[in-house]
Amino acid sequence: MKQKLMVGAFIAAVSLTAAAVDMSNVVKTYELQDGSKVHVFKDGKMGMENKFGKSMSMPEGKVMETKDGTKIIMKGNEIFRLDEALKKGHSEGG
Repeated sequence: MKQKLMVGAFIAAVSLTAAAVDMSNVVKTYELQDGSKVHVFKDGKMGMENKFGKSMSMPEGKVMETKDGTKIIMKGNEIFRLDEALKKGHSEGG
């Protein structure tokens, strides 16, 4: 019984560490005029989140406008990377 508790605690600790790593990869989040968000990862690549909180595809090079009127250009299309971060509880960026 004691060994099972130790294994469970170890698995929980590893899971929490993995979640922290994913959430720390997002360095900036931009809110767009349509309610969607663009998350910028440490390597400069971006992932797009729709207004319902789901990751979505956005072609590289697409020009987007933030709520304050700033224009940004999509770099990368990190759908799966962002989806994993969102599943781990990430929704606002770093």
